[in-house]
Amino acid sequence: MNSLYPFTSTGPTRRGLLRAGGAGAALLTLAACRSAAERDEGAGGSDAAPRRGGTLTVAHGVDFAPALLFSQSAMNLPHRLVFNTLTRYDDDLTPRPELATSWDISRDGTTVTLRLRDDVTFHDGRPFTADDVIFAIENLQNPERAAQLRSTAAAVTGLDKRGDHELVLTLDHPVGNLFDLFEFMIITDRNTVEEAIAGERLVGTGPFRFEEWRPGAGLTLTRNETYWRPDRPYLDKVEIRIITQADSLVSSLRTGQSHLSLGVSGRDAAPLKDDSTFEIVSYDTGGGAYYVGANVEVRPTNDKTVRQAIAWAIDRDRIVEQALGGFGIASAAPWPESSPAYSEANRTHYRHDPDRARELLREAGAENLTLPLGHTSIPGLTTLAEMVQYDLEQVGIRTELQPYDPTNAQRRLISGEMPALWALQHGFAQVTPSTLVVSAYPFNEAQNTSHFSSAEYTELVRNAWRVTEPRGEEALASYQEISDLLLDEAFIIDLAVLPALQVARAAVRGATVNKFGYLNLDDAHLA
Repeated sequence: MNSLYPFTSTGPTRRGLLRAGGAGAALLTLAACRSAAERDEGAGGSDAAPRRGGTLTVAHGVDFAPALLFSQSAMNLPHRLVFNTLTRYDDDLTPRPELATSWDISRDGTTVTLRLRDDVTFHDGRPFTADDVIFAIENLQNPERAAQLRSTAAAVTGLDKRGDHELVLTLDHPVGNLFDLFEFMIITDRNTVEEAIAGERLVGTGPFRFEEWRPGAGLTLTRNETYWRPDRPYLDKVEIRIITQADSLVSSLRTGQSHLSLGVSGRDAAPLKDDSTFEIVSYDTGGGAYYVGANVEVRPTNDKTVRQAIAWAIDRDRIVEQALGGFGIASAAPWPESSPAYSEANRTHYRHDPDRARELLREAGAENLTLPLGHTSIPGLTTLAEMVQYDLEQVGIRTELQPYDPTNAQRRLISGEMPALWALQHGFAQVTPSTLVVSAYPFNEAQNTSHFSSAEYTELVRNAWRVTEPRGEEALASYQEISDLLLDEAFIIDLAVLPALQVARAAVRGATVNKFGYLNLDDAHLA
């Protein structure tokens, strides 16, 4: 077995826990960490045994987008509730078994043997087999699915079934982020996939069955009585309510109309930190990053000097304090502190220096500019765009805001139809670093939203992607070379690593979020 990915099944992961009542400044520094088990004991008294039954109501800021079911998006909240994946990560990016029970990787990294659970059925009663894994991989290889990890799936060139519950994958080359694929790739019913992407029927092997999607309003999920995990889930039902206004999300929690929300921004969560009615969990891996993207095919953002000027012009600390309520970290690089690619030098490479920005604009002959600035028309990203607009105006760049609804913004991001500048949020920096640059739309080496390409970037990314030890010395050196290029070229200008915040009423126990930001309610219950 490959030493990088040992098979183990040890206990609960750890996360930053922000609990109301006297924590003071420690709340914002995420100093308090307790395990999930400790959290259950401490949050609701002596009832150690989970209570069965009940309906958990989840408030979410964006609607479900079934057409994007196979991409990573905030619009895919049902992912981990209806579906399972082959493996799941611990906090340190060590994969643990889920539908795959164990695995072996050849010494050269090009052959992977997966052993699968033999006691799993889909919601319609059909047994889960190796054929479903084959379908899942081939489905992600389909460019119509717009899956960010398609390149990783495409590296699988051979699928050799050895009975119903063993499968051998042959890879075109070593793939350092293979377990990112295994955690990202939901196992869907191959017979109803077209109904799934139409939002009519979702059939998985997960803890909850899909009952109904009400576009613009919400979803209803009910307990899977034949779930392969004994006695799970505890809940009878999950109601997901779509609440697009930030203040209404918080009001829903305050009034008890919802139990939990993943869509509350740091700024809106901050006033709740001293209220014992609520518990705020901030995941150390972060929840993506705010950034400004630049289209390198249009003037003047085709000039690297102009892009660097923009990077110096923006006050990242103000974004963290005012837009994120003090949660998150100001950063010129995409990596959270948990990433093997993180370094303090990368984080602070660009600081707020308007004089330096003006000097670079003069060098480029690009003063008194007027540029479009696209953004998603949801509260957090509208606030970000307005703050970027203000900072750029101070150095002589006037911007005209162009708001897009979330679905249109995602479409533009995928198709590369963004204007000269845009302000959005990206993910994928919280997993294996090479995934960011081979998979995320803004960074993808083969085809990114900025239309940036270079032979150097291609070589650096391919080298990092093919390392067999993603945290070894060779990999760390590759990640630094990629960071150096990203900071120098500045086609993506990172601003702040976001917190992954889960805000819930104190009665909610056992709810967690995976590395891709999807809600996991296998162990959730109401005290």
